[in-house]
Amino acid sequence: MSTVIYPSPIFGPVHSRRLGVSLGINLLPADGKVCSFDCIYCECGFNADYRANAPLPTREEVYLALESKLKEMKAVGPIPDVLTFAGNGEPTCHPSFPEIIDDTLALRNEYFPNAKVSVLSNSTFIHRPAVFAALAKVDNNILKLDTVDEEYIHALDRPGSNYSVPNIISQLKAFNGNCIIQTMFLKGSYQGKEMDNTSDEYVLPWIKAVKNIAPRQVMIYTIDRETPDHDLQKASPEELDRIVGLLAKEHVLATASY
Repeated sequence: MSTVIYPSPIFGPVHSRRLGVSLGINLLPADGKVCSFDCIYCECGFNADYRANAPLPTREEVYLALESKLKEMKAVGPIPDVLTFAGNGEPTCHPSFPEIIDDTLALRNEYFPNAKVSVLSNSTFIHRPAVFAALAKVDNNILKLDTVDEEYIHALDRPGSNYSVPNIISQLKAFNGNCIIQTMFLKGSYQGKEMDNTSDEYVLPWIKAVKNIAPRQVMIYTIDRETPDHDLQKASPEELDRIVGLLAKEHVLATASY
């Protein structure tokens, strides 16, 4: 099984399918995962197999490492399109996440004012007022909603038992359109259970929820790297294009990454 465990607190820049030249900010340890999901498609592997032993990077460590990298990129390139909070788990679980967002926005404004700041989040901490406020400040507040079927979500993303789809939708709606919804579509099976969420059974209720949330954009994507379970398969470009077309009929702006 091949996995990707990212350096911390800064990695890249890398070329993102969705965001362009992206400098990664990883608020989790460099030796393993820290995540409130345990997605069966995660490129970083299953949580139990990659427990982190190192501590989270401190706010000061993140600031100094980010400033150093931005100075280097200012001198020799490349110019980043985006500074992206991602990495080995859920960035918003970091206790200093709101303060780190403020630091990052200030450094971005100083070194690359045209770059965007993006956060890739699984939405599980948006009920915290400080996290919500921090996410509302960034350019690309990218929040996960992998369909709305409760049983499917618990089989695919494997969140904690207190995860509630209606609660998440309500919290996403509270951004008043200042968010981007990100959804993984895939096929195949896991432990004998079919995991195909590309059919209307899953897509149409999800579209109804998306319309209720009213995000400024929807990003749909499929598996790009090796997953910890090898019975999962990519959704086809045709299947993703069909979903984009259904969203367009509802006047929802959407893009697909194949």
